[in-house]
Amino acid sequence: MKYVSHNPATGKEIQHWETHTDAEAEQALARAHALYQSDWCKGDRAPRLALLRQIADVLDASVEPMARAATEEMGKLIEASRGEVKFCADIARYYADNAERFLAPVSYPTDLGEAWVEHHPIGVIMAVEPWNFPYYQLMRVLAPNLAVGNPVLCKHAQIVPRCATLFAEAVSKAGAPEGVWTNLFITSDQVADLLADKRIQGAALTGSERAGSAVAGQAASHLKKTTLELGGNDVFVVLDDADIADTARQAAQARLSNCGQVCTGAKRFLVQESVMDSFMQHFTAAMQQAKPGDPLDSSTTLGPLSSADALKGLTRQVDDAVANGARLVIGGKPLGGEGYFYPPTILTDIAEDNPARYEEFFGPVAQVYSVKDDEAIVALANDSNYGLGGAIFTRNTDRARRLASRIETGMVYINSATNTAAELPFGGVKRSGYGRELSDLGIKEFTNQKLIVISK
Repeated sequence: MKYVSHNPATGKEIQHWETHTDAEAEQALARAHALYQSDWCKGDRAPRLALLRQIADVLDASVEPMARAATEEMGKLIEASRGEVKFCADIARYYADNAERFLAPVSYPTDLGEAWVEHHPIGVIMAVEPWNFPYYQLMRVLAPNLAVGNPVLCKHAQIVPRCATLFAEAVSKAGAPEGVWTNLFITSDQVADLLADKRIQGAALTGSERAGSAVAGQAASHLKKTTLELGGNDVFVVLDDADIADTARQAAQARLSNCGQVCTGAKRFLVQESVMDSFMQHFTAAMQQAKPGDPLDSSTTLGPLSSADALKGLTRQVDDAVANGARLVIGGKPLGGEGYFYPPTILTDIAEDNPARYEEFFGPVAQVYSVKDDEAIVALANDSNYGLGGAIFTRNTDRARRLASRIETGMVYINSATNTAAELPFGGVKRSGYGRELSDLGIKEFTNQKLIVISK
C-alpha cells in the first residue's frame, strides 16, 4: 500500500510514499517510549512549552509552502490553507501560555487531611487523523500532549502524505527531540498492532464512524482510553425574526466552506415556515454565486472535493436522496472535466423514510426543512444519529439560549456558524464521538489526574 498525493483540481498524481514497515513502526514506538520515560517528558514543563513556541515560530515562517501543499493535495482554497497554518501556530502558543495554569495542582477540601490532584503524562498516544484539515487536526493533538509530556505517533490520512511530512518536518526543525511527534505511513492493521502494545496508553481519532469504531474497539480491548471526533449533521436554525438576507448569505458560506467537507459544517437548514420562501430565494442565489475553479486562484470560491472516491460517494448519496423522494432545487450532478468538482446543491422535501435524512453529506449539499415552531425545531434537530455542532440565527438571544440548551449536540453557536478557537472545547455526543479537544478540557484528556492525600 502506498500513500499517494493527488491534486484534486486536476486528478494528477503529485508524489507517493511507501508504507512504513513493521520494524520501522516498532523503532518509532521504542523512541517515543524512551522519550516518555526520560526527564524531558516527566520533569519540568518549561522546555516543552518553549518548544511549542518554537514550533509556532517555524509555522509562521512556513505559511506559504505549507498552505500551497494543502491546497494542491486536498483542494482547500489557498487563503483558507494560509489561515489553517496560522491557526496551528496560535494553538501552539495558546498551550505554551496556558498549560501551567491548566495543569496546576487542584486542592480538594476533605476531612481526611490535605488533598490535591496533580496532572501527569500517561505515555505514548496514537493519533489517527483525517485529510480535511491536514495541519489543524494534527496540532489539536500535538500541542496539549506536548505540554503534558505525552509523545505522539500519528497515522495521517492516505491522501495527504505531503502535508503529514511537512508538519513533522516543522516539529523537527523547531528542535524537538526524537519521538515527540512521529509521522507513520502505516495500514489500519499496523495501527491495531500498535494499539495492542502496552507502551501505547491512549488513542485520539478524528474521522469516520467506521474508523472510530475500529480504533475505539481495539483500544478498549486493551483497556486504553480514546477520544473520538467523528461525523456531524449539524443544524443551522433560522428563526422567523432573523435578518433573512444576511442569514442566507452566512448559511451559504457555512455550507460551502472547505467545499462542504467540514464535520461541523452546516448541513441541515431548519427554517421557520413564515420566512421559508424568503430564505430559499436568498439562499439559492447565494449558493449559485459560488465560483468553482483552481483553489490556488484567489478568485475561486469553491474548490474541488478531496478525491475521486469523495466525488463518487457524494454523487451516489444525492442520487439516492432524489430517488427516495427528495426535491432537487439546484445542482445535483458532477461538473465534469478534469478534477473532482461538484456544484452547490440544495435538497428539500426530505421525508422521514428517506435515508438521506440521517446521513452526513460531506460536500456542498444542503438539506432544507420547513419547521413550524420551537418544539418542531428541537424535535427535528435531535432526530439525528449525530450531535457535533449547530447554529441558531435570531434577533431574540433569550429564545436562542433556550433552544441551544435543548439541542442534543456538543456545541451551539448563536448568530454565527459553528466555529473553533484554541480556547474553546471542541467535541460532540452520540455518533459524533466523545471527549474534547482544545481549551482546558482537551489538555486533561490524556493525563493521570493523580490524587495525593496527607492524613491529619
